[in-house]
Amino acid sequence: MKLLLALAVVLLLRAAFLNQAIQGDDAYYLAFAEHAQIDPVHPLNFPYVFQGELVDMEGHSHPPLNAWILGALLAMVGDIREIPFHAGYILFSLIAAASMWSLARRFSPNPLWATLLFIATPAFVINGGSLESDIPFLAFWMAGVALVVAGRYVSAAIALALAAMAAYQAIFLTPILAVYVWLFARRSKAAWAMVLAPLIVIAGWQLFELATIGKLPIAVLSSHFKTYRFQSQGNKLRNAAALPIHVCWMVFPALLPPALLLSRKRRDPETLFLAAWIAIFLAGGLGIFFAGSARYLLPMAAPVALLVSRLNTRWLAAGFAAQMILSVSLAFVNYQHWDGYRTFAASLKPQIQNKRLWINGEWGYYFQAVGGVPMQKEQPIRPGDVVVTSELGYPVHFTTGGGALTRIAETEIRPALPLRLIALQTRSAYSKIDRGYLPFDVSTGPIDRVRAEVVVERKPTLSYLKINAPEADYQLASGVYLLENSFRWTSGQAVILLKSPAAPTPLRVVFTLHADAPARRIGILLDGKEVAARAFDKPGAYTIETAPLLPAGPSTTLAITVDKTVSPPGDRRELGIVLYEVGFVP
Repeated sequence: MKLLLALAVVLLLRAAFLNQAIQGDDAYYLAFAEHAQIDPVHPLNFPYVFQGELVDMEGHSHPPLNAWILGALLAMVGDIREIPFHAGYILFSLIAAASMWSLARRFSPNPLWATLLFIATPAFVINGGSLESDIPFLAFWMAGVALVVAGRYVSAAIALALAAMAAYQAIFLTPILAVYVWLFARRSKAAWAMVLAPLIVIAGWQLFELATIGKLPIAVLSSHFKTYRFQSQGNKLRNAAALPIHVCWMVFPALLPPALLLSRKRRDPETLFLAAWIAIFLAGGLGIFFAGSARYLLPMAAPVALLVSRLNTRWLAAGFAAQMILSVSLAFVNYQHWDGYRTFAASLKPQIQNKRLWINGEWGYYFQAVGGVPMQKEQPIRPGDVVVTSELGYPVHFTTGGGALTRIAETEIRPALPLRLIALQTRSAYSKIDRGYLPFDVSTGPIDRVRAEVVVERKPTLSYLKINAPEADYQLASGVYLLENSFRWTSGQAVILLKSPAAPTPLRVVFTLHADAPARRIGILLDGKEVAARAFDKPGAYTIETAPLLPAGPSTTLAITVDKTVSPPGDRRELGIVLYEVGFVP
């Protein structure tokens, strides 16, 4: 009956958020599910736009188990729909809770309270409404450990293999379970063989991908890490600061000091194993994680809850109640956050009919569902197109071909409760560490502002541009990057709109050939016709000026071309020259 009570709590939690909007990284996993309908063996082997760059998803940070799960749901349901998908994922929450009950019967004097404390963990409550790999991974992690403790090594090996195909951090199971086997089953050869299952499965999948598609996923992932500097020293230090803070909120913090004091007095094998589980996973997390996210630590929730469950039941009841209230409140805020995008996308449908829709940000699933296309860096947008931009979701720079952006709709996402997991102005590190170190924040500020703008054609007003002038943005059609101090880098070809002079006038381009860039031949075209070209033998500051020219129309298109470009490490832009001034000589 006590197990049924714990499972009933899980069902109530999940039922309350069945209509949870698609959130965060869900969009990537749903893209995997869609590709799995085409290539079920290799669901990650396709390109995808990530933070404005086209990347190879074979280097995703998780193996493909979750892609196969979602792919199977998509095949059965026929379309991506929130309620049936979340209903299908309840199974993994139930597996995790049932496995926790099994472990609690072995390691806790209060199995029910230990299980309830585990269920009330904020990341379990909040991320249980997600379609990311966290809960399936947790389910198979917990099942694997529970089956090992029960001595069912064959079944355990299967569960551990599934965990390994859900997340790379399953490798931490090998040393954690090795401690258990050493303490409780050191004479069993089957037990020692079983603990190697995660390593063998991950290695086997890597070799299979290399043999069948010629890619080693871990090598592609490593390349992504270098490009985006995810594993930079700064990120690692911030991650190391954030993760211990999240540990302190896995159960209600007031329960931790007495539980720690109680555990320090004990030297029994059960306590040593639970302490080793926490220490090994936390040390591994400090080593490989980079975002400091609370959900990364879900596999640690079980030993923390088991150690805390040794306290007096009155303390446990109060701690559980306080933690559950907090976790559900944070989950409600999370629900309202992501529902804001769903609602805004639905409201835009009448205004985007017969228009191209571009998505400038990372939270664009619902805008893709109404026909939007994720924007790449320096994406040229033509008049008549609509651009949806999220201030929170890593917007990228794009060009409007000389057009002006006119706002047609805007929304501010501001949940009813004054709690924040992620927001424009927040100190919370629940999801990422780039804004602060709190496990969550108390604030009434907006989580995000989202706007939709249509590009309206605008004629150029200037014949000569200083590249740092505010008006320059409206006349830079394509191939010119963001302003840096008083200059802008160009790509292999920069296209700029100019107002035509009243009389023949020389055309001037003021630029620098950077010492680290290989461009040496510069060409200048006016309305598609080359009007000047020069080759240079070394870096330096230069000016090219043509004979007097008079374009045929009231406005003209200038193009600057270079013979070679360079992409510095960690920067995917193709850089040509450093541009300062361009246009008809005033």
